[in-house]
Amino acid sequence: MNVKTEDISSAIIDLGLSNKPVCIHSSLRSFGSVDGGAESIVHAFLNQGCTILVPSFSSRFAVYPPDDQRPERNGCGDYSWFTNNNSTETKNIFTCTTNELDRDMGAIPKAVLNMQDRRRGNHPLNSFAAVGPLADELILEQKPANVYAPLETLSELNGKVILMGVGLNRLTLLHLAEKMAGRTMFRRWAKEADGSIITVETGGCSEGFHKFDEIVSEISDEITVGESLWRVFDVKRLLGIASKAIQQNPLITHCGNTDCERCNDAILGGPILF
Repeated sequence: MNVKTEDISSAIIDLGLSNKPVCIHSSLRSFGSVDGGAESIVHAFLNQGCTILVPSFSSRFAVYPPDDQRPERNGCGDYSWFTNNNSTETKNIFTCTTNELDRDMGAIPKAVLNMQDRRRGNHPLNSFAAVGPLADELILEQKPANVYAPLETLSELNGKVILMGVGLNRLTLLHLAEKMAGRTMFRRWAKEADGSIITVETGGCSEGFHKFDEIVSEISDEITVGESLWRVFDVKRLLGIASKAIQQNPLITHCGNTDCERCNDAILGGPILF
């Protein structure tokens, strides 16, 4: 099936998303064929008055931790992995103007980043990017020590999150729910323009997030566009349900791999900071 711009627009209207801020997690391949590709999807939302927020992670800007900045319970074990990889070299320094993007982010985040009027958050590893009327407001508060500020603002603006052909393991919002439940986010490292190394806040493993499906399925709206199943959630409502579920059962986020240091440390509360 060949998906046309009108099909995207109709889905946006049917779901009541017009003029709303929306966070999109997506797989372009899930649609089958789309006229105009990712760019046409982005423009369909913008033409309906939406503001689009997407994850625009860029792990290439990570550097190895200084010896004096290695907290316990940080999803890194005893940091022995770094013993023979202690370089702090990185080819480039992150800026909010770069279009650098991890390949697995997908085509829609890439399309957003390539737009002239887009905004990108100030976080070297886990930035968010936005385009549309509320882009500045959504991105404003993101900092290295406040990774999920755009999602907090999205909640305050009564926004929605859309899974387009992807599962809950792609739902970054659940990391914010972990933080709301009392967990400390993991720490990683990047380099400033002056060469100094800074500590940044990041999320952990998300491969266990499919276990939330039973408790959030009743609050999702669904529609199929081409071959892509869209699941739409109210951000504020989902955060409330998920954070409570984590408090009641910390193991709900665990991926099931007993050797997963990120999951094991997360359920204990996250890193013990200096």
